Amino acid sequence: MKQLNLLAGGLLLMSLLLSSCATASFSKYKGVGRVKQYDFYSAQLPDSFDGFRVAFASDFHYESRFTARRLSGMCRALRSLDADVLLLGGDYRGRNGGDVDQLFQALKTVEPPYGTYAVMGNHERGEADSLARQAMRETGVRLLEHRVDTLWRGKEYILLCGIRNPFDLKQNGVSPTLALQEEDFVLMLVHTPDYVEDVDVSHTDLALAGHTHGGQVSLFHRWTPAHFSKYGNRFLTGLKHNSAGIPVIITNGLGTSRKDVRLFTPSEVVLVVLYKKK
Repeated sequence: MKQLNLLAGGLLLMSLLLSSCATASFSKYKGVGRVKQYDFYSAQLPDSFDGFRVAFASDFHYESRFTARRLSGMCRALRSLDADVLLLGGDYRGRNGGDVDQLFQALKTVEPPYGTYAVMGNHERGEADSLARQAMRETGVRLLEHRVDTLWRGKEYILLCGIRNPFDLKQNGVSPTLALQEEDFVLMLVHTPDYVEDVDVSHTDLALAGHTHGGQVSLFHRWTPAHFSKYGNRFLTGLKHNSAGIPVIITNGLGTSRKDVRLFTPSEVVLVVLYKKK
């Protein structure tokens, strides 16, 4: 028992000693720990969308650990992705407040050709919700709440579906994707990955989610003291699948919640490149 206690203490001390480098930015963009790319192949994808680039950012919690001095780095990182469309996954304002208008004015400078789409997170309540909606209207961000929009390339298209308050399954427990066609390529934007397990999201080809922060403090992507998902670490971060085999990409996000600390869970922006599976 004494040896186990010594080992646990040693691991904790090592974690604390490494925390400065573990949370440092390994990207060249200040305030963004990394830029993570996923190449996603699908036979459903129309030929003209082969190579379509989707930028994804979530969980800003502005201002938390993610402060005003990190805005320019985030925008530079997002512009570097040369994305066709930008998707925002919710939780825009920090728990102690933050100028979301400033955040969205910064995001406006990314200027992807297909525009910017967003969903709300669980922190969009009361004033935070109304301020985010106003900022979106003023900057041309399209809010998708249980709605589907169509992205066209010539005569071909893909569908973008956004989920409204995925924690309220009584009101929002029927996915809009059920009304879509199996042959369509459908990209779902939802704040929490739990939704893709809690609800029948048939016809979804790929879901993008945040909310988990990668655990915010995590060892080996297996253990974390913070439980942002009721499914534990099953949907902690990265590319996962629900019980029906539908893929969901979960981002670590940019900001922090509860405590303004990250350990072995770098903040990130995500690039998803869609490819036609031959």
